[in-house]
Amino acid sequence: MPSSHESEQQGPPPRGDAPPEPPVPPPEPTPPGELERLRGEVAQLDDRWRRALADLDNYRKRTAAEVERRSGEARERLLTDWLEVVDSVERALRMRPGDSSEDEGLRPVLQQMETLLQRHGLRRVGAVGEPFDPERHDAIGVRETDELPDRAIADVARSGWALGDRVLRPAQVLVARHPAGVGRSGAE
Repeated sequence: MPSSHESEQQGPPPRGDAPPEPPVPPPEPTPPGELERLRGEVAQLDDRWRRALADLDNYRKRTAAEVERRSGEARERLLTDWLEVVDSVERALRMRPGDSSEDEGLRPVLQQMETLLQRHGLRRVGAVGEPFDPERHDAIGVRETDELPDRAIADVARSGWALGDRVLRPAQVLVARHPAGVGRSGAE
C-alpha cells in the first residue's frame, strides 16, 4: 500500500476519456537576420508611436490656444458692445440741464457699468490734458487754446477703451493748438 505522502504527490489519476496532451515541439531555429529585422521593426513602431504621441500633444496645445483665442475674441466683442450702452448713458447725462432727478438714477447705473468693465480689465483711454497719441486717439478736430500744451487733448468727444495693452476703441478727441502756433509746448 502506498503511503499517504506518495499519493499526494501523484495527483489525480488520469481520466480515461481525456486525450493526452500533444508534446510541445522544440522551437525552430531563428533564420539568420530575422532577429535584426524584428528589432528594426520594433524600433520603427516605437518611433511612430512616439511621433503620434507628440502629434497628439501638439494638437491638444493648438486646440487649447484656439479655444483661448476665440474666447478672448468673443469677450472683446461683448465688452465692445457694452461700450455703446455706456456711451448712450453718458450722452443722456450730458444732455440733461443741470442736476435733474433723472441724473440721480443714471449716474449710479453708469458707475456700475464702468465698474463692471474695469473688473473685466477695460480702462478708459484719453483724458483732457494728456498728450495726443495717434495709436490710442482719433483726432476729430482742433481747438485753439493757450491753456494746454500743443498736441494735448483739449476735449474728449467719445471715450476710448483699452483691454490690457490693446486698444479696443480709440478715443475721439479734439487736439489743442496754440493760436498762431505760439505759446506753451508739450515738449518744453
